[in-house]
Amino acid sequence: MNYYLTQDTTQTGILTMGGLDVVSLVKRFGTPLYLMDEAHIRHQCQWFTREFKHPQLETEVIYASKAFLPIAMAQLVAQEGLSLDVVSGGELYTAMQAQFPMEKIYFHGNNKSKEELQLLLDAGVGTLVLDNAFELDRLVSLLQPQHQLKVLLRVNPGIEAHTHEYIATTKNNSKFGLSVFDPETLNVIAAIAAVPQLTFLGLHSHIGSQIFEAASFDQHASAIMAYVNTIHQTLGLEVQAINLGGGFGVRYTADDQPLEGADYLHTMLESIVRAAQTYQLKHPKVMIEPGRAIVANAGITLYEVGNAKTTHAQKRYCFVDGSMADHIRTALYQARYTGILANRVHDAHEHPYTVTGKACESGDIIIKETLLPHPQPGDVLAVFSTGAYHYSMASHYNRLPKPPVVFVRDGKAKVVVERERFDDLTRFDVKDAL
Repeated sequence: MNYYLTQDTTQTGILTMGGLDVVSLVKRFGTPLYLMDEAHIRHQCQWFTREFKHPQLETEVIYASKAFLPIAMAQLVAQEGLSLDVVSGGELYTAMQAQFPMEKIYFHGNNKSKEELQLLLDAGVGTLVLDNAFELDRLVSLLQPQHQLKVLLRVNPGIEAHTHEYIATTKNNSKFGLSVFDPETLNVIAAIAAVPQLTFLGLHSHIGSQIFEAASFDQHASAIMAYVNTIHQTLGLEVQAINLGGGFGVRYTADDQPLEGADYLHTMLESIVRAAQTYQLKHPKVMIEPGRAIVANAGITLYEVGNAKTTHAQKRYCFVDGSMADHIRTALYQARYTGILANRVHDAHEHPYTVTGKACESGDIIIKETLLPHPQPGDVLAVFSTGAYHYSMASHYNRLPKPPVVFVRDGKAKVVVERERFDDLTRFDVKDAL
């Protein structure tokens, strides 16, 4: 289990995080509980900022906020000097509440509403990532003479990364962006450049998530630079910037093999420099958007064990007080996780258990199989690597309140999102509607 950066155990066999034992945190904050290691998040922000550099290139690291974005996270990202990627009016509003610098915001999405486009124009968002020709028309209908907006066009370079179908985003049939193989894409670029209030900054692309092959990132960079050359040769436009998205894989179980070190980042940047020399192009600014790679391993979710049972067919279940409402990725992506009994770390792991929650669904599985000591009522189960896409994808299914989020660092704990109560669930219900 020592491959988790956030994990540390004491001689008493109790899991600790940020200098605090998690059993004491459960007593203080209850369960289910999202726990985030603030020091690890900051370490990852600083690592990407330090390593994503090249002497011949301007670079920028943009945090992909869909992974995890309460106000406190937006403030942390600003403190660490990263820019911010948002994909909805709600994420932009959160950034605004955090007083995040609007010039460092990149607004994404494949179907931005008129309200969202108007909000980003009014807020002074720095860069829009345009998805398609229809969206360009919608944007132009809202522009006023005083507006000035930088634009990246999202394109699909056709790189096939080995990842789950639902998180592979650059296939030729992807819902995102325009294909580099479609001649109409060049017409959209020309149309952007023709609008006085818009500056065609360059291209955005993203080949998927949870990628472990360095070659995929290198191929991605090379393919985008080939299209940069096509734009230059065909339209005479200079691409000032390319955003290569994220997708950097992280470890969820011992079987996962994420890329070690920063060679893959350096290789990606070197590929861009070589391509620029080959095509005789100016070096573009290069951006990436890590999200999962910054927060996933910083998070654990803590649950209280209700009971355990062994079925007639000898399948062992461990029941906890959470559910797919706070942990949807196993049901959604067949994602795999590792868990331990946080108050009995050194106990012998006797049998494989399926960890399941309290939602009224057979598919309410949190961990499909993990080795545990025989669970007892009141034990604390910790599920690792839940910092990304857990709080952000949590729902109210079965009318379950969402858990709180607590940051821990240097022996201190602070609530950054409060636990919801039952009255929060009915806040927007109209009681006298009928």
